[in-house]
Amino acid sequence: MENTKPDLFRRITGKLYGGISMSWPKVIIFAVVSAVITAVFLVVPFFKDTSFERMGVDFEAWFCLAIIIMPNCKSPLDSAFKTFVFFLISQPLIYLFQVPFSHMGWGLFGYYKYWFIWTLLSFPLAFAGWFIRKRNWLSLLIISPVIVFLTAVGTGALINTFREPPFLLVTGLFCLGQAAVYIFAFTENKWQRLAGLAAAVITIAVVLVTQTKVEVHGQSILPEGFTYSESAVLTMEGSGPINVSISDPAEGFVSVDAAGYGTAYFTISDGGREDHFSVRVYSENGHSQVEITQN
Repeated sequence: MENTKPDLFRRITGKLYGGISMSWPKVIIFAVVSAVITAVFLVVPFFKDTSFERMGVDFEAWFCLAIIIMPNCKSPLDSAFKTFVFFLISQPLIYLFQVPFSHMGWGLFGYYKYWFIWTLLSFPLAFAGWFIRKRNWLSLLIISPVIVFLTAVGTGALINTFREPPFLLVTGLFCLGQAAVYIFAFTENKWQRLAGLAAAVITIAVVLVTQTKVEVHGQSILPEGFTYSESAVLTMEGSGPINVSISDPAEGFVSVDAAGYGTAYFTISDGGREDHFSVRVYSENGHSQVEITQN
């Protein structure tokens, strides 16, 4: 059994990353299906604030899809053109499918500029990315930035999962799983694999050290429409590492100070009016984020 496992892994990854004839019809179908699935994750309320919603916002899933295309192309130029067209089709479609369901309507395409820049960059990146199919030191050098990125995102996501389970559990497992597969799929000997593992381990250590201490100080705005008079009073519910205070009641701004991640609750009273809110402080891609919602 010990000898068959590596062979099975090699057969599967060899087929997935180099054994598929990536024709133009397949690229177009792949792009449309990816766009439909992503739009569903972004539109259906069930997926809001989950790992699945991230597919329409962050890179990790798109690395996975692009890395399936690149080594299955015939040449570096073929890889560059097909990966570029994949993103050129999929990204605008994601916004198009959301238009009927969004209050922003066609204004959603204002966010496409960000993805269009990455679509343009996909051409030279995919040209170089084709060489990962060689499974040598050059392959490892090319795929290493992706391994480091996925390891950092995955580790950060699992840290958030332990703080607020099961938040981002799927993201953490998906990213670390991808990184592990790439380390073994695009190398040919133990020294290359050890080098890839070393890069991943160092990344994990850096993320653990940098995300251990939490210090958040800044202003956040309340949900739209919530403004108060100067006599408004804010009361925290319970005690914990997160504290909120009113900074500009007329404009709906509050100050948030946090010494740890988590969720806290507070109430703002203004005359006979009383509104209840929750504030969530969390980490995303190594950056602390604050989200305030009405309860």
